Amino acid sequence: MAGTSEHGTPALNTGTEAHGGGAAASFPPFNPDTFAPQLIWLALTFAALYYILSRKALPRIADVLEERANRIKRDLDAAERLKGETDKALATYEQALNDAKSNAGGIAKETRAKLAADVDREKTAVDAQMNAKVTEAEARIAATKTKALASVNDIAATTAAAIVSQLIGHEATADEVKNALAHLPGK
Repeated sequence: MAGTSEHGTPALNTGTEAHGGGAAASFPPFNPDTFAPQLIWLALTFAALYYILSRKALPRIADVLEERANRIKRDLDAAERLKGETDKALATYEQALNDAKSNAGGIAKETRAKLAADVDREKTAVDAQMNAKVTEAEARIAATKTKALASVNDIAATTAAAIVSQLIGHEATADEVKNALAHLPGK
C-alpha cells in the first residue's frame, strides 16, 4: 500500500512501484502486448484437451452410456416378457378359479340332492315305523277298551250290590244286580 488517495481512501498497490516503473500496468489477459501469445496458448490447450477428451474420456463415456442404454433396453424387454407371463398366469388363475367355483357349485348341488334324498328316505322309514307303532297302539287301546267295557258291567254290578246292601241292609246276588242293570232306561 502506498498511502491514501486524495479522497481519503487507501490507495491500492498496482505493482508499479515494485517493478520500478512509474507507468500504470494493466491486467495481463487484457494487455494488448500479450494478447496474441495468449490466443496461441489457448488454441494449443483447447486442441490438447479436445484430443485427450475425444480419444480417451469421451469413448469411455459413450461406452458407458451405450451399455446403460442396452441394459435399460434388456430390462424393459425382460419386464415386458415377465408382464406377459404374469398376464398369462393371471388368466390361467382366473380360469382355474372359475372352474373351481363351478365345480364347487356342482358338488354343493349334488351334496344337497344326496342329503335331501337321505333325509326323505329316513323320513319315510321313520313315518313307516311311527305308523306301525300308532297302529299297534290303537290295537292295544281297542283291546284294552273292549276289556274295560266288558268288565264295566261286572264292576257296576259289584258296586251296585255293595250300595244296595248298605242302603237296604240286604245282600243282592250278582245275577239280580245284572238283571236290574239290564232293565235300566237308556240301555
